[in-house]
Amino acid sequence: MNNQPHLLVIDGMALLFRSFYATSVMGHYQYLPDGRATNGVQGFARHVLTAQSIMKPSHIAICWDMGTHTFRNELFDGYKANRSNPPEEMIPQFDMAKEVSEWIGWKNIGETGMEADDCIGSIVEKWKEEAKITIISGDKDLLQLLNPSTTIAFTKKGYTEYDVYTMDRFKEEYAIEPHQFVDVKALMGDSSDGYPGVKGIGPKTALQLIQKFGSVDEILKNLDELKPSQRNKIAENMDMLKLSYQLASINKNVSIKASLEELSVPNYSANTFEQLANKGFTSIAKHANSLLSLV
Repeated sequence: MNNQPHLLVIDGMALLFRSFYATSVMGHYQYLPDGRATNGVQGFARHVLTAQSIMKPSHIAICWDMGTHTFRNELFDGYKANRSNPPEEMIPQFDMAKEVSEWIGWKNIGETGMEADDCIGSIVEKWKEEAKITIISGDKDLLQLLNPSTTIAFTKKGYTEYDVYTMDRFKEEYAIEPHQFVDVKALMGDSSDGYPGVKGIGPKTALQLIQKFGSVDEILKNLDELKPSQRNKIAENMDMLKLSYQLASINKNVSIKASLEELSVPNYSANTFEQLANKGFTSIAKHANSLLSLV
């Protein structure tokens, strides 16, 4: 088992946004000679390099949203509609982050119409039997992907502190199976993603209902066992409950065209990071030199 590959799956969107806002709040943008800001990209790459030095994976994949419109917007107009547009300085950094990933030698994975979460879920589905998998993200929706071979490290502080969830920890805290987390989300909704679930049912009640009945379907079959107020709320929001279930479910059927071999951690060379520094990405180069013994 010790020879099993260790695949580090990075939620690129989560780290890019996190890095952007952590520095932009202080006005630290770091510009390229052509005037484009690089603060999110440099922070993202530094975060991945640090994670690699801590977790020592044999393979790395970086997952991205490909544009803002996904199949979930087709299902529900209000999906993420409450989110403001990214700041002007951030917009060029989406493509720039993918370019920098490629230059460093990391494999970018994204699919039009899907979110990074769906690519992460599909990677887990594809390799959970043959690799140990660690996901880095800030997105609690990913808890539904936990399994005996998959761990999630939620970003906590800086580049080095994580809140790590295993399947056992999840079951201990929530007293349900990870796949049932979708049912909890369907009931309680998600204000940041803009879908309401069942109005009037919060996280605590949602979890209690799933602990008792096991799934949204079972709740619907046993409505007469609910308190009248809960029964009424669900009856009034039946369509939204079913829709919220679809929106909360991570799609695990995205075609991942890469082979595991293609995700192998690259052999970094000093030249790679010198070139990055010459292009203006100096803090990535400095960080790489301090972390990696480059030849």
